[in-house]
Amino acid sequence: MKIFNVLVFPGATEIGLEIQRALCHCKDIRLFSAGSDVSNHAPYVFARHFVIPSIHDSLWIERLNRVIAEQQIDYIFPAYDDVLVALAQNVAVVHAKIIASPLETCLITRSKSQTYQHFADSIPVPAQYSDIESIDQYPVFLKPDRGQGSAHTHIVYNKRQLLCAFSREREHILLEYLPGEEYTIDCFSDRERGLLFCGGRQRARTKSGISMHSRPIADPAFQEYAEIISDKLTFYGAWFFQLKEDRQGMYKLLEIAPRIAGTMALHRGLGVNFALLSLYEQERIPITILRNDMYLEIDRSLVNRYRHDLKYSTVYVDFDDTLIVNGQVNSELIQFLYQCINAHIRIILITKHAEHIHTTLQRYRLSGIFDEVIHLPRTDHKSDYIDPSGAILIDDSFSERKAAEAKLGILTFDCSMLEVLLDHRK
Repeated sequence: MKIFNVLVFPGATEIGLEIQRALCHCKDIRLFSAGSDVSNHAPYVFARHFVIPSIHDSLWIERLNRVIAEQQIDYIFPAYDDVLVALAQNVAVVHAKIIASPLETCLITRSKSQTYQHFADSIPVPAQYSDIESIDQYPVFLKPDRGQGSAHTHIVYNKRQLLCAFSREREHILLEYLPGEEYTIDCFSDRERGLLFCGGRQRARTKSGISMHSRPIADPAFQEYAEIISDKLTFYGAWFFQLKEDRQGMYKLLEIAPRIAGTMALHRGLGVNFALLSLYEQERIPITILRNDMYLEIDRSLVNRYRHDLKYSTVYVDFDDTLIVNGQVNSELIQFLYQCINAHIRIILITKHAEHIHTTLQRYRLSGIFDEVIHLPRTDHKSDYIDPSGAILIDDSFSERKAAEAKLGILTFDCSMLEVLLDHRK
């Protein structure tokens, strides 16, 4: 089976992180990331991350092509709206295939005003005011013509506020305010077979324009709008559009984007892997979409990732209240232990367990994980049995950790620190 080298660019956006989560376990894909030389999250989740200049730098294509050549990149997955357009505009000189819809689609959808003009006769769009004097009802909504998320958007409640906002935001468009519920409709299209999937979700809670809590919503209007949009624009792979209810409850178009959305993870959890399907669409691999018939909600929040200089070749791990907590296997610790197994790091169980340890290990289905089991009397000190060379200790007991650090000079961890040891890079 061919292995596809896929570069996510930029890897640190919510879009890029969703692409990483969608593809990191696919057997036929090797992931890479690229982005500007600024502090970002990509190096914490991508094992292969490269710095290239911003698309506004004259050397960005040259540097991008260098990474493509050195890493033998097959595909680039755009993970930001402006990058999507820049890659589509330079498809002839970028030395890898771009997972994207045609340039015309990318250009129209990048502009809100062009999008509304393109669909004004087909589906309801927000009323757009040409000037302040034409406004017949407040509040109104001010937003960038080329923007994403909720950055630089404003609800304006009167003429005085609007004059003040216009003095700062000259490139904005002025629209009717839509006070109702907001929805995203995730779609997938094949260039020959047309629209193959359409699934709506309510944006129940948003933060900085990102849907943080979402639940699936079915409405025949979503399919109707999706078919109209796909008839008037050409899409290759994943895309989405957003609707919002006006004062009378009518759905009006907010935006269209021919790319992955971060909260497409909801439908991925139901079986629709938009990122993988989009790559297959580019390869012209026959596609069948299988969606699980179940109810699913998604809620998103910040996660912690760490970078450290810790090097170790042996892990000593305690059993009671460490590997087994409140009668249950500590799944986070098991994840770390299998990370060690994959990296050929030696794992030694060191315990004062009151029962026969091998019988207990069998009961919890943990036999075979450890390279060695050290079963100590209650009166012994674990530090007397640990070889400190390249070792770390994981133990809930403060006294055991303190003794190991003082006597052996090794680093020690309790269960609250395990997330530091987990490597999520793929």
